[in-house]
Order: sequence, then C-alpha cells, then structure tokens
Amino acid sequence: MRRTLLSWSSGKDSAFALEVLRADPSIDVVGLVTSVNVTHGRVAMHGIRRELLTLQAAAVGLPLYEIALDHPCSNEDYEAAFDRTLAPYVEGGVEALAFGDLFLEDVRAYRERQCRALGVEALFPLFGRSTHDVAREIIERGIRATLAVVDSRQCPRQFLGRSFDATLLRELPPGVDPCGERGEFHTFVRDSPSFRGPLPIHHGERVERDGFLFLDLSPVGAPPLTG
Repeated sequence: MRRTLLSWSSGKDSAFALEVLRADPSIDVVGLVTSVNVTHGRVAMHGIRRELLTLQAAAVGLPLYEIALDHPCSNEDYEAAFDRTLAPYVEGGVEALAFGDLFLEDVRAYRERQCRALGVEALFPLFGRSTHDVAREIIERGIRATLAVVDSRQCPRQFLGRSFDATLLRELPPGVDPCGERGEFHTFVRDSPSFRGPLPIHHGERVERDGFLFLDLSPVGAPPLTG
C-alpha cells in the first residue's frame, strides 16, 4: 500500500476524500497535513481555530502535520515551509500526497509541481467528478459541515453559519458551485463516518475582511479567541 498524507483543510471535501481513500485497498492514509497561520493560530484560508483542527485529527485517529506560516506569507515562503515540513516524512517512507480538489486544472498543476519537487506522487481522488454529485454524496454519507467562510462577492452572506445540507443546496443561487470549488464558501466538518464522534461547536462572532465573512467557531466551552 502507498503510504499517503492527505492535505486537510478542515472542510467537507477533505473529509470526503478521506472516506474515498480509506476505501481504496492500495492506499494507506498515515497522516493529515494542514497549513496553519501561526500568527493567529488558525487554519490558513478557512480561519478555523487550531484547537478545532486538532480535535478533528483526533476524531479520525490520524497524526496532524502542520505547515507553519507567518502572516503575511509570500508564495515563496509557503513553498519553502511546505518542503521543509514534509521532506522528513518523505524520507521516512511517505510516497504520496492526496488533495480534495475537484476541477480547477491550474490548482492541480501547481500541486503536481510541488509534489514532483518533493519526490512524491500527487493523488486527486475526487478530481473530475460532478460537483453536484459530490455535494449530494457528501450529505448522503453523513458528513456534517458548517459554512465557516463566505465570499460575499460570490455567495449571499446569509449562508454563513448554515449547515451544508440538502436544503442549502436547493437554496444556493445559480452560479454558486454546490461545493464552493471557486472559493464561494468554505466549510468546517463537525462530524463524519470516520470521526469517533461529533464535535460540538459554538458559533461565535462574525468578522468581515476584504469581502470575506468569517464565523468564529469554537469547541463548546472554549473561551473567546480574537485575531
């Protein structure tokens, strides 16, 4: 079996990719990899608290490897941190890095270049599938997610904080990808068939930055966190 790390954003596509990979007898998922903004203690792009990320990794029973990024972070700095973080695991026997991307060819090509430079295979278990079908299957499989980020320039702001479910799919405006693949929205997975149990979360403050709306999710009982 190919020893594989999964790029884990904390969202629904990552969770679905894990389900697909774990069903493949040729793949052995040995860990999760996430880019973390260490300046603010949050998942890069999604803005999810690091403690929630840690709880997700514990729920699926996999070690978590963080690519530590300062803020601001140039692409050159990101690529250096990517190589620096993952090189020891490649030397230790990791053969592939998997991603939950669905159809963006430029993103796939970039990830493939990164992996070639690192000396591992890039896997895309969901790539090319209909995003309408993927969205429905995510829900049918019991993956439960919350919209944690909304790009208000592409998706109505009232969808922030909604559950990713069949009702939401029916109400999404035309032009919004049902999986948010063009960045219309990002999700946080609070439960999944691979989880040992659901993660109770609290909906905190809503913050707007550069057109993006962020919902501060936290574990139930956690103190407020700013930044």
